[in-house]
Amino acid sequence: MTTTTLAVLVPLLPFLGALTGLLLGRTAPGFVRPLAVLPTLASLVSAAVVAARQGGDGAVDAATELTPTGSVPIELALHIDGFAALTAVLVGTVATCVQIYSTGYLRDDPRYPSYAALVSLFTSAMLLVVYSGDLMVLLVGWEIMGICSYFLVGHYWETPQARAASLKAFLVTKLGDVPFLIGLFALATDAGSFRITRILGAVANGGIEHPTLIALLLLAGVAGKSAQFPLHTWLPDAMAGPTPVSALIHAATMVAAGVYFIARLLPLFEASQAAMTVLAVMAAVTMAGSALAALAQDDIKRVLAYSTIGQLGYMTGALAVADRGAAVFHLLSHGAFKALLFLAAGVIIHAAGTNSLAAMSRMSDLRGRVPDAYWTMTVALLALAAIPPFSGFFSKEAVLGVAEHVVTGHTEHAPAAAGWIVLLAGLLTALLTAAYAMRLWLLAFHGHGTEAPDHGRQPLTMTVVLWVLAVPSLALGGFAFRALPDWFDGHDLTPTLTTSVLGTGVALVGGIVTYGAWRHTTAHAARIPLGAVAAHPEGDAGQVEAEAIASHEPAYGDIAYAPDPSDPGRLLLGPLHRHAAAGFHLDAVYSALFVRPVRAGASLVRFLDREVVETYVRGAGTLPRWLGAAVRRAQTGNLQTYVSALLAGTVVLAVAAVLVATGA
Repeated sequence: MTTTTLAVLVPLLPFLGALTGLLLGRTAPGFVRPLAVLPTLASLVSAAVVAARQGGDGAVDAATELTPTGSVPIELALHIDGFAALTAVLVGTVATCVQIYSTGYLRDDPRYPSYAALVSLFTSAMLLVVYSGDLMVLLVGWEIMGICSYFLVGHYWETPQARAASLKAFLVTKLGDVPFLIGLFALATDAGSFRITRILGAVANGGIEHPTLIALLLLAGVAGKSAQFPLHTWLPDAMAGPTPVSALIHAATMVAAGVYFIARLLPLFEASQAAMTVLAVMAAVTMAGSALAALAQDDIKRVLAYSTIGQLGYMTGALAVADRGAAVFHLLSHGAFKALLFLAAGVIIHAAGTNSLAAMSRMSDLRGRVPDAYWTMTVALLALAAIPPFSGFFSKEAVLGVAEHVVTGHTEHAPAAAGWIVLLAGLLTALLTAAYAMRLWLLAFHGHGTEAPDHGRQPLTMTVVLWVLAVPSLALGGFAFRALPDWFDGHDLTPTLTTSVLGTGVALVGGIVTYGAWRHTTAHAARIPLGAVAAHPEGDAGQVEAEAIASHEPAYGDIAYAPDPSDPGRLLLGPLHRHAAAGFHLDAVYSALFVRPVRAGASLVRFLDREVVETYVRGAGTLPRWLGAAVRRAQTGNLQTYVSALLAGTVVLAVAAVLVATGA
């Protein structure tokens, strides 16, 4: 089988699995789980074979024109270089792990067939984005992911939190997609093609007339899809969906699509110094702001959500200093340990019966109940905090290293200002990342007080997946930074001494200070009773999570727990804690600037429609109604009246005729 044929099967197999699962979900429920896992697994194997054959050498290109469309043709094209080949393997790996994990996590969920089909469709759409060599075909996968996220985030549609979160995710990403679509058309008009290779050729030859405008329009769509400031607010709320969906969105699909898109078209962004500076500022604000917000969250999944936003900021920061190799390296590394973090969080939520870290901090034996989640999440948090030799250290240091190269003048592909912005923000974020990672670990696993409720053992499919993902979280970085340059344009990814010492040093400081603050708060805090934590019966972990969100989940509903006095985040952030916990009130700003004016405008339109337009409509009908009433009264049904009226009319006509004749 040729490489091109295998590449076509990679996105096609999950799509066929999704279609078949939807058709057979109700009539043949026994086939649902195999149809969820096997096509995705086959797609992963195909992607791995494609990557092995591609081997980091010349890109695999194939294209066929779909239909004549005028001056700018649309082609069903493949463009598989080293970046695409490895990213597809990541997508397939995470999607397969999520599907296997979900067979246990949602084993009693009545909507599992549609859920599994949507996950397969989500995977297929992301793989289409990764392999596509034509921007319009890429846009198809881009938009399919948006609608899949809407349905999957709203899986627990019985809860108002899930309904609101799914709608918010869809609308905020669509807000960015409008300028994104305009940018695609403008780019294709300048280049004369939607083919990525031809667009890059036009960029190299100076054929793009408005690179800054086009880059900024495209950047709006990337900010929405990859949850970058200021369009990042949908991602923390999207945690109302099932935890496996969160793992898929954060690790391999949706948010990774924006970063990957810029990496594909990086020369276009490099053609505009202004666009690169804007990208650097966006990355810096995203990194630092999300890390501060993560340090203040009580919901374990929202901590991880803000963490994802910050790590994506590292990737966009690497792109802002013109190194797509470092960006995609961190994308691959982050995909492994972030998927592990979310899936381990799902096990913890099932064991604790709550998403609240404040509640978990009052459970004394949680790590004993979930030893697999404890050890694997420890590995993933060390990778997140970029502690050597875990994978996150190598990929994050690659980002900081290229920023240092820009600052010291070793490269001229990006402005020095962008290098300084990314380097300083990256070091600050490394400090804060280690702090919130330590805080999460301490509050989730080292609580004191009430015994954790017993919700039964987790299915084997859930725990095995954790250990599978722990391997790349531990070992991927040390192997990859030596092997990946051959796949990534030959750019060196070896950590530099300066940034390695600085990055690791600030991370250790962040972790140690947080641990000290936790010891201080636990030593002086008065014990607060846990309160009611629902004793869910043994069974479906997804149902435990859904009930936690609906009943006493502090991130999505009213806070049912008193503030945890042992929370080191409150001590470290001080008066900033309240604002960071609310995401620095960006939702309130959007409400004041956009939501309320739109609602006021809608109210005005409704008033004008009812009181002005309808008044004219009613007025236009009044005169005929009056005439009709007058005519209706003349219809008495009395024959003598009709004859008398006829004679009277005849007399009137006769008199009128005589008068006319006399006048003549």
